[in-house]
Amino acid sequence: MLCRTASDLYWLSRHVERLDNTARLLDLAHRIALLPDRVGAQRGGAASWGRALDAMGLAEEYARRHGALDPARVAQYLIFDEANPSSIRACVHAARESGRSQRGAITAEMYEDLNASWLRLRDLDWDQVVAQGLPQFLDWVKRRSGSFRGTTLGTMARNEGYEFLRLGTFVERADFGVRLLDVNFGEPHFGEPPEARSAVEYYQLSALLQALSAFESFRKIYKDVITPLRVAELMILRADMPRSLAMCTGAILSVLEALAGRGRSEAVRQAGMLAAGTRYARIDEVYGEGIQHYLARFMGRLYRLTEQIGREFIMSTDVVAA
Repeated sequence: MLCRTASDLYWLSRHVERLDNTARLLDLAHRIALLPDRVGAQRGGAASWGRALDAMGLAEEYARRHGALDPARVAQYLIFDEANPSSIRACVHAARESGRSQRGAITAEMYEDLNASWLRLRDLDWDQVVAQGLPQFLDWVKRRSGSFRGTTLGTMARNEGYEFLRLGTFVERADFGVRLLDVNFGEPHFGEPPEARSAVEYYQLSALLQALSAFESFRKIYKDVITPLRVAELMILRADMPRSLAMCTGAILSVLEALAGRGRSEAVRQAGMLAAGTRYARIDEVYGEGIQHYLARFMGRLYRLTEQIGREFIMSTDVVAA
């Protein structure tokens, strides 16, 4: 496969996954902002929107351009700002342009799905989102992302192009998962009484699970109270969860093995080490190491892996661009 085609398909799927992740992050910020004051006002309001920017690495850029945190302005920045490459509008446009450039490598149904999403989003503005309701708009974004993945699954041949689409999806999903977990598990509730701390944790973790479409799965698997330890185990180590780090790293390894064939591959070796770190770890060991330290180490390895994927399979330095 031509390097340009591989790169376009890889980034097409990363942008589709990123717009879905941005919608889930906004959903989480919105849910936490609705926390009642009696369980910790400092956990709601503008603070939740600030953590959303932190998770995406956009806090400094937002502050430079817009100043103080304002929930409506943050939401607009993450939805409509074309200068923000992680905004929903920018991701839909980038995915559509990649699909247009590779019409011969994807199916007509896939391109039509991307084009329909872009045409609809292009005509929307903030006033329409407010009138519709932010949660309803975010649900629409998630459905459009799911529609593209379903169309891909149902119409595309299982060739190299399909593997590059899968690779981009799971690399982006793993990256987002680490960022989200780091922001939500790296901030202790200093100064709060135990009863308030417990209530804040419950509401925050419930919102996190709902934003990741994992609330019902948690209930079925654990059948017990929501705790940080169990949520971390679910979203890091359980390979049966579609958004867990274990699922993502296993899928990345599988794709790279298929692309490399029988040849020696440094990317496959690195992916194998990354997958082993989630497949064979135990949650008590993760907490013993320190969850922030574990996530930082994971992110470093994931970043080095994406660089190696660029050198080995795409031959382009832009693979590591955000």
